Amino acid sequence: MNWKEEVQERKDQLLSDLSQLLSIKSIKDPSTASNDAPMGKNIKEALDFMLQTAEEDGFRTNNIEGYIGYAEIGPADASEYISILCHLDVVPATGEWESDPFSPEIREGKLFSRGAIDDKGPTMAAYYALKIIKENDLPLKHRIRIIFGTDEESGMSCMKKYVQVEPKPLTGFAPDAEFPIIHAEKGQINVVLKLNNVKKKNRYELLSFYSGEKGNMVPDHAEAVLQRNELSLIKEKFSSFCNKENLKYSVNLEKNSIRLTIKGKSAHGMEPEKGINAGTKLAKYLASEIRSEPYIQFISERLDDDPNGIELGISFSDDITGPLTVNPGVFRYHSNEKAYLTLNIRCPVETPYLRTIEKLNEVIKDYGFEVEEVREKKPHHVDKEQPIIKILQQAYEHETGENAALLTTGGATYARFIENGVAYGAVFPGKENTAHQKNEYIILEDLYKATAIYARAIYNLANL
Repeated sequence: MNWKEEVQERKDQLLSDLSQLLSIKSIKDPSTASNDAPMGKNIKEALDFMLQTAEEDGFRTNNIEGYIGYAEIGPADASEYISILCHLDVVPATGEWESDPFSPEIREGKLFSRGAIDDKGPTMAAYYALKIIKENDLPLKHRIRIIFGTDEESGMSCMKKYVQVEPKPLTGFAPDAEFPIIHAEKGQINVVLKLNNVKKKNRYELLSFYSGEKGNMVPDHAEAVLQRNELSLIKEKFSSFCNKENLKYSVNLEKNSIRLTIKGKSAHGMEPEKGINAGTKLAKYLASEIRSEPYIQFISERLDDDPNGIELGISFSDDITGPLTVNPGVFRYHSNEKAYLTLNIRCPVETPYLRTIEKLNEVIKDYGFEVEEVREKKPHHVDKEQPIIKILQQAYEHETGENAALLTTGGATYARFIENGVAYGAVFPGKENTAHQKNEYIILEDLYKATAIYARAIYNLANL
């Protein structure tokens, strides 16, 4: 079977279906949630689109209470199935895009849209891989099930629901990371830190501080409002600070208050060093003006320019997945009301979780913070001798002619819900990964190449 030729015959239809899927603004929205749309109406629309498309193509489909759905091919009486774990939800499209993030646009061989690489493009590639196998009526020993998740970016409640009601797959992969193969994923500690006793006591009173929308994104916008009669000096100092740090900024005088805004650079929370955290940068400036505010001092002293948690006392590294990383993702402060922030901590496989949380508590209490909420995700590691590793390596090497090295990641994919599941594509080695960034894109030739790799790999897995 020439998988590349099969993809070429279907590439126009693949691109058309993908463009329709990308046009759906499938961001989690609790305000529109209902019994049949637990993640909101737009994510429901994306799930309905994929299941309806699959049904029209002759797949067996199932919608599990709006949380998650799947499409399946292969012998219906087969006891085992292979799973391809995808997700249809996307993160908010922050930043200044060159085109509408939900109106897909092709420029210089790249398809630009929120979700193009994370994870709608790879999802459609995997779906068309199954479609090629089905339309060629190839013999299958096991069922093949492509799973469409809806809450990957906000807690993975969809997969938690799935494993409660569905039998475990024989094996499988998530097309939601990088090629060749990611066989180990860091764990996570997600914490909300709450500051008690927010009081008005500063030389320049801090009225509000706001930055970030998602804990797993580096915030690219931050703003603070301060109140005092004489504000011209702040404007001058702030401008000097931003120019020195090479940051875009704005200053707005509003009667007896001043609004300071900083533009940073968004990045995925698993790689905070690749972004510019607008929240910590703004706090760094404010720390020089409001020295008695513990909220600002904590951010400036313990979080700014420290992606590995050294100042928090939690730095750690192992030989499997490398160093621990910390992303401060959401900042909220209102004088005399509330103050909190979130940390997305990506933990190497061998991280001592309990001791890490203990060390964090030791540091934050000096600033008056307490841990209001903590959620943990354990790391995931698949041994290189597992059969799935060999099959996926062979498929990648055959279709690309390149060595299929094993990789690790700080990201968390659905692969961790399968005992021997891995992440497999769709970003190729040496290519930019624009997941969670503005102007997200997928290279069209890479999209088609990934589809061929997936088709070969899935067919061989289904005949284990």
